[in-house]
Amino acid sequence: MVKYSLVGYDGSDASRRAFQFAIDLARCGSSRVRVVSVLQVTEGGADASALMMADSGTQRVKELLEELTTIVPDAASLVDVELTYGSPGDVLLSQIEQHGVDHIVIGHTERGALARWLLGSVSNNVLARAHVPVTVVR
Repeated sequence: MVKYSLVGYDGSDASRRAFQFAIDLARCGSSRVRVVSVLQVTEGGADASALMMADSGTQRVKELLEELTTIVPDAASLVDVELTYGSPGDVLLSQIEQHGVDHIVIGHTERGALARWLLGSVSNNVLARAHVPVTVVR
């Protein structure tokens, strides 16, 4: 039985569907959902990341929770929300041990072969490396 699902959320239609799926699953088993939004820092490194997080992290978490409640009105009672910086696949996988996650739900966006090669695929990365069940929602 799933006790704590993790959803990688970026506001896309695919991540919204994944969030809805995780909520539906949580309601069936009286479990919780951890929603993680990962922002990638391309310039400035760790110092820029820390500064951005301190300046806007609390407000962005509040905005993220408000967004989630537009999808599921009672989301605040079912979810834990985190905003963090880094590589999405690495961050999602690190959440497993840090927070006792026993299931991952991720959305899948259809991309062409070139886009997957250039940008990578978070879902493929997580599927290849996770040691807990992963559900990919299309």
